[in-house]
Amino acid sequence: MEVPFSPDELARINQVASSAGRAAGEFVREVMAGYLDELNEVRVTLDTRYDDIKSGRVKPIDGEEAFARLRCKSEERHASRS
Repeated sequence: MEVPFSPDELARINQVASSAGRAAGEFVREVMAGYLDELNEVRVTLDTRYDDIKSGRVKPIDGEEAFARLRCKSEERHASRS
C-alpha cells in the first residue's frame, strides 16, 4: 500500500521523525500502529458502553443534566482550592 502525502505533510513527517531520531518510514509505521491500537480501544469502549445501556445496566442521562453535573463538579473543585 502506498499513501500519497502532500509536500507539506512529508516535510512535517520528516521534521518530527528527525527530531525523534527515527527514519521517516519507521516513524510513520509506529504512529499508525499506535493510532490503530487507540482506535481499537475506543471502539471496544464504545461497544461496551452501548451494550451496558442496551441491557439496562447503565441508564443514559440527558445531555443538559450531564453538563450540569460537570459544571457542579468544576465549581466544587474551584471552591475547594480557594
